[in-house]
Amino acid sequence: MAAPVGGQIFSEILPYLEVNQGNEDEIEQLEEVKTPDVVGKTLKEANKILKENGLEMVVENESEELNKDETIVSEQIPKAGIMINKTNKVYVQY
Repeated sequence: MAAPVGGQIFSEILPYLEVNQGNEDEIEQLEEVKTPDVVGKTLKEANKILKENGLEMVVENESEELNKDETIVSEQIPKAGIMINKTNKVYVQY
């Protein structure tokens, strides 16, 4: 008798937790974008370009003294040209 109760609990909890129960329509709706090339750009320019493409920039070892108008991106992960899902993060180093 414990199994039906457990099944009922999961059927009530999973939607609350927004656990994907294999709905392929939701998976296919993730829009992909080609990672733009931001190497050689300032952090401010890179952030603007990434945001325009629906991506989030994460600066490694960012400090409060960092001047984003003058600091140049030296490396990015993932590299330019790689297809990733919108809303993903692009990690940059200076």
